[in-house]
Amino acid sequence: MTEFLRLAEDIAREAGDMLLAKRPTMSEEIETKSSPTDVVTALDKASEELIRERILAARPGDRILGEEGGEEPGDSDVRWVVDPIDGTVNFLYGLPDWAVSIAVEVNGKVVAGVVNLPARGEVYTAALGEGAWLGAERLRCNTGVPLAQALVATGFGYGVSRRAVQGQVVAAVLPRVRDIRRGGSCAIDLCSLAAGRVDAYYERGINPWDYGAAGLVATESGARLEGLHGRPVSPEFALCAAPGLFEELHELLAAQNPERDA
Repeated sequence: MTEFLRLAEDIAREAGDMLLAKRPTMSEEIETKSSPTDVVTALDKASEELIRERILAARPGDRILGEEGGEEPGDSDVRWVVDPIDGTVNFLYGLPDWAVSIAVEVNGKVVAGVVNLPARGEVYTAALGEGAWLGAERLRCNTGVPLAQALVATGFGYGVSRRAVQGQVVAAVLPRVRDIRRGGSCAIDLCSLAAGRVDAYYERGINPWDYGAAGLVATESGARLEGLHGRPVSPEFALCAAPGLFEELHELLAAQNPERDA
């Protein structure tokens, strides 16, 4: 895992430096994916290409799953899960909350993860069973926080009907918690939870590249990360918090049927 973590961190830092140097303006050419608000820039693709090249140069038999380029086959039990820019809209608008995320799976289990926030100068790392770290600082999520005092992070999808449902859900959650935060990056929300900057996080519609590395950071900080009703975290739903708060928030969210899109 040390080898995986060192390589992932070196690559995430290189990609982050490139992105900082070439950060676009709103006049940059952009494309859309699932909807007009779901954007991808040329630098999303350039970042992923750089990451793929570096991984394959060091470990040519490994598989790679990237947000932009899909699955690249290999003949090993190792798969790298890559988000070249998590928070592309923030990146495009010059906001600081965007990240390069790289996770390493062995036989389907995430064993190492790195989330680099270049604009903030922060690099989060985690290895399975070895804790979560922000630089040299060991991370522990907040514990003992009741639902009414919880600062809860969330995000919204890109489809109109899904957003309408998510608006209903957040309207039900808001009166029951301290407040809501919407930062625009799943990876950063999960790392913020690990660092104690928020108490909980939930969202529908995130993908393995969004939560692969940051999910390990969160769980290694002591948080619980699952879907609803004991199911694994998936694009259907993700909920993360320390034990105790997790169960309280789960009860509130499950009553809203948040996995629907209409």
